[in-house]
Amino acid sequence: MFVKFGRRRGQAKDSTKMKNCEEAQDLYPALLPNKVNLHQVTIIPHNEWKRIQDSLDHLTREAACLRAERKAKKEMHLRSQEVVKHWTNTYAGLKEQKLKAKKKHDAEIEAERQTLDIEEAIYKQGERKKAIENARQYQFYQTQRVKNFHSGLLLSRTMKERDAQIEYQKNKTRSDKKWEEQNKLNIEKAFKKEQEEAEKRQRQRVALANDLLKQIKEHEEERERKRKEEERDAEEIQRQNSLYEIERRKKLEKKKAEMLKNRRLFLEYVNDQNILKTVEQQQQIDEDDKIRNFIKAKKRLAQMRKEKEAETHRLMEERRERINNFLSELMKEKLDNEDLIIARDIAEAEAEREKRETEKCEKNKAELKAIADYRAMVMKHKEEEEKQRKINAKNQLLDILKADQIFFEHEKEKKQKADEERRAIQDAHIQQMAKNKFNAKQSKEAEINYCRLTEAIAAEKDKEFQNYAREVIESESQSTKKYIYPLVKAAQEGPGGGRGPVFGHRYGLRPSYQVNDATGVQLPSYSSQGSKCNDFQKSKGRLGFTW
Repeated sequence: MFVKFGRRRGQAKDSTKMKNCEEAQDLYPALLPNKVNLHQVTIIPHNEWKRIQDSLDHLTREAACLRAERKAKKEMHLRSQEVVKHWTNTYAGLKEQKLKAKKKHDAEIEAERQTLDIEEAIYKQGERKKAIENARQYQFYQTQRVKNFHSGLLLSRTMKERDAQIEYQKNKTRSDKKWEEQNKLNIEKAFKKEQEEAEKRQRQRVALANDLLKQIKEHEEERERKRKEEERDAEEIQRQNSLYEIERRKKLEKKKAEMLKNRRLFLEYVNDQNILKTVEQQQQIDEDDKIRNFIKAKKRLAQMRKEKEAETHRLMEERRERINNFLSELMKEKLDNEDLIIARDIAEAEAEREKRETEKCEKNKAELKAIADYRAMVMKHKEEEEKQRKINAKNQLLDILKADQIFFEHEKEKKQKADEERRAIQDAHIQQMAKNKFNAKQSKEAEINYCRLTEAIAAEKDKEFQNYAREVIESESQSTKKYIYPLVKAAQEGPGGGRGPVFGHRYGLRPSYQVNDATGVQLPSYSSQGSKCNDFQKSKGRLGFTW
């Protein structure tokens, strides 16, 4: 490895400093590429290099400055908005305060309305509960078993009333003076009580009327206050709108002025462009005129050249004619030189002929060479076309083979897809069968649960009815124990409304049975001591059994 520095040349020193320099070069590679002759490098001054960089990067720097300026304006605008956002002495601040006050007022009204809605919902819930309880009680009273029990209750009270009337008829013959006094006293008490109730109702009506008048007055005051607030808000809104219109008109005038300025600048730019275009067109016309003048001059020179050649030819012809005349005269004068002249003419003719033959041979050789070159070019072109045709045929064959392979793969995928669909359908059928089996099991369990629930409901209803019947029987037995037999009998009958025997394992359910004939009436509830029909098959047919 040799080291060059200036004009000196020598062996490289294997020293620590050189190693450090090599490491530094590895860490910080040179700005110049490798194998560059420093004698061929152009050194530019710093000012000139700075000027070149400025001329190349001025658009980028201007765009960066514009972006930075736009960003600074946007940040300043955001900071201004953040600073002004919490001011209260501006139109926006006053408007925001009024909006906040209105929102607060609306929130208070909404809270009051929500409280009223909650109270109304609680009241309606209580009313619904009462309605549900009344409906349930009404439904309980409308059952056949309760109706039968009430019929027994009515029968017991009728028997009691009948005995009381009989007793009354027995005691009717006694003196009625004491009864008349008592009746008169009762009438006076009833009249006095009715008068007191009328006065009480009158006082309540007066108080209600006063409350209603007070509420009407409060409502009118509230409406008047709201109207005044709305008028003030309307005046404020109108004032804000007028200020907004003034600002908007100012902005529109400013925008219109900017538009007019931009339009003026654009028109000036268009005018400048038109002027430049006119100048360019004029320059183009001048250049076209120059070209036309040059062509005319060239044509004139060509015409002058032709005229000069024609003049030269004419002069040569005249000279030739003078020479021929001179020669003819000379031939006449010198007949002895005829053989020499003939020989010279023959030699000139031979030279001219040889020259023509040489030119013709060279022309034939050139034409044969051109024909051979054209034949070689055509053969080469045909060989290239044949080669290209073979390549295209090979590519077409490869494309066909590839298409066949894709078709086979597509058919294989279709077959796999069909197999997967068939397996999916089979799995779906299996799942559907399992689902149907599960649904059947669920329906059976649901039916069992329904029967259990029905039995539980029947037990609950029977318990409720027994409690109700026990309370009624106890209340009726306090007055007398003589006429509670119809109630006890009605309470002992099971639910169902039928006339058949009571099912003890079904909570006292009493079913109905119909005869197997055209009438379809219900069988009676009585039973005789012995069977009147000894034929068991007839008995089954009469009862409706078919096995």
